[in-house]
Amino acid sequence: MDEIKFELIWSLISSYSLKILGSIAILLIGKWLVAKISNLISKLIISSRLDETLSSFLLNIIKTLLMAFVIIAAIANLGVETSMFVAALGAIGLAIGMAFKDTFSNIGAGFLIIFFRPFKLKDHIEVAGVQGAVKEINMFSTVLRTTDHKTIIIPNGRIISSNIINFSKEGTRRVELVFCIDYKDDLKLAKEIILSLAAENKKILKEPKPFVGVGSLGENSVNLTARFWCASDDFSDVQFAMLESVKLAFDAQGISIPSPQLSIRYQDKKQDNQI
Repeated sequence: MDEIKFELIWSLISSYSLKILGSIAILLIGKWLVAKISNLISKLIISSRLDETLSSFLLNIIKTLLMAFVIIAAIANLGVETSMFVAALGAIGLAIGMAFKDTFSNIGAGFLIIFFRPFKLKDHIEVAGVQGAVKEINMFSTVLRTTDHKTIIIPNGRIISSNIINFSKEGTRRVELVFCIDYKDDLKLAKEIILSLAAENKKILKEPKPFVGVGSLGENSVNLTARFWCASDDFSDVQFAMLESVKLAFDAQGISIPSPQLSIRYQDKKQDNQI
């Protein structure tokens, strides 16, 4: 009887030892295969010149899925019913997904940003009510740097649900300025001054040609609308330079920039009483 029990125990140990060794082998070989497959996919992604953030994101997903498959295969080799394990894993995943739905939403939004490329690194954009140059795009958020070097971190979910204005995508931008002159000033001379200054500014493009025209007739001034094209990176420089140079040129030529006027009427109450 003892011999039968010993043989039974030994057979069970032998059987499970082989299964355990087999599962360990599956894990080791599977891990090695996952590393090889990941390296191959990494090379393919690099050769396709995908964004670095997207490459990292895809590799993490692929590695996770492959390792999950290897672990399930190792557990199945032990004779454990994997259907219940998969169901439990799915339930856990669902609970985690509900708890971190905003985080996963940001990951999905980050994937869409990288895939559809509404903007790229160093582009100057306006989104979610803020402006800045794109400093970083990661799986959870996009980092902007403002002109005064403030760092703004915006969740990717907010970016996807907002209007995105990309000031850098086209490569050029139009600068539009309004210059007000007095009605008595020489209109043609004012236009010639603005156009000549635009021609002298090397950052203003020759094509499309600079334009100056009467935009409106105000109560106290003739309002000239001036439009110039420049490289996107030169937008602020052209704007500031033209405002300053036109003001100085107008002063030199005697062209005034009228300020708002307020008329006040004074009525003598004593005279009103006498009347």
